[in-house]
Amino acid sequence: MKKFLIILCALSLIATMAFAQGSAETKPAATPAVSSGSLNAYTTLEEPLAAKLFQLFEAETGIKVNFVRLTGGETVARLEAEASNPQASIWVGGVGLDHITAKSKKLTTPYVSRYAAKTPAQFRDPDNYYIGLYVGPLTFVTHTGRAKELGLDIPTSWADLLKPEYKGYIRMASPNSSGTAYNVITTILDIQGTEDATMAYLKALDKNIDQYTQSGSAPGKSVAIGEIPIAIGYAHDQVKLKEAGSPVVITAPSEGTGYELASMSLVAGGKDSVNAKKLYDWILSSPIAQQTFTEWYVVLVAEGAPKHPDALSITEIKTVVQDMAWDGDTVNKTRLLDRWNKEIGR
Repeated sequence: MKKFLIILCALSLIATMAFAQGSAETKPAATPAVSSGSLNAYTTLEEPLAAKLFQLFEAETGIKVNFVRLTGGETVARLEAEASNPQASIWVGGVGLDHITAKSKKLTTPYVSRYAAKTPAQFRDPDNYYIGLYVGPLTFVTHTGRAKELGLDIPTSWADLLKPEYKGYIRMASPNSSGTAYNVITTILDIQGTEDATMAYLKALDKNIDQYTQSGSAPGKSVAIGEIPIAIGYAHDQVKLKEAGSPVVITAPSEGTGYELASMSLVAGGKDSVNAKKLYDWILSSPIAQQTFTEWYVVLVAEGAPKHPDALSITEIKTVVQDMAWDGDTVNKTRLLDRWNKEIGR
């Protein structure tokens, strides 16, 4: 973990250079009549979604968004490394548990948008440090061709994933870098009831994991091309692969599953706070922004927001009872990750 943080500190200089130069993905879709400056952002959205969203914002407002795409864990570590000299002013996307961690570390700052009331209270921080954008359940995605070739049944429960026949055929992200993977840990904790039982399950699961990726969406992409037969991730990422034509099936674990509340926060001490607030407000209020999100099959939480007919909502499946404040608390998260690293980490 220390090595991970050191690497991120070193990369902060690279991020500064990237912000200064801008990103090829952030070129505007159309040239606005009047330029209104720029801002630096971190995002945990899928890069094509982030690029399109920020292009639309620039086309409408003239404000250029220089963004760097990071996983949730990387973002928290980067913000911590840059706390004395923040390089970004807003963090868009990322599992809500990571935003809670950032809040507890005083890396983000409160903001009450005039559009926040459209988001139900259960999907925003009571102290206004972060606001939820969309929800998505943890599910399994299986490549039907590879599964048939290997004689594997489609897994439909967390218990199924421990079967010996799945050895080396399951992929998931690393909880050290991915909020998705940490959400897997907290979900198993909700199901098993104790931390000891949770670690026992995760150690058994580790026997069947071929590798842990940096990003939460990467395992599903590997399944889509048949590189690995089974992966754990969020449903919206998997639905997108299925809709693109990949021969996959998506299953929700029968014991119940956890879910993310992808969120947005302003960075404490951000240099572009005025424009960051404009982007924050635009994401919450713009019909174009809301429609763009639905193209990635996520389920928005704002009242009256559109929904893609193929998106999988948490209301359609069995979910565990999540205590996000406990799960995202720095002390609890650090303890769980330390145990994972000592007993399993690779």
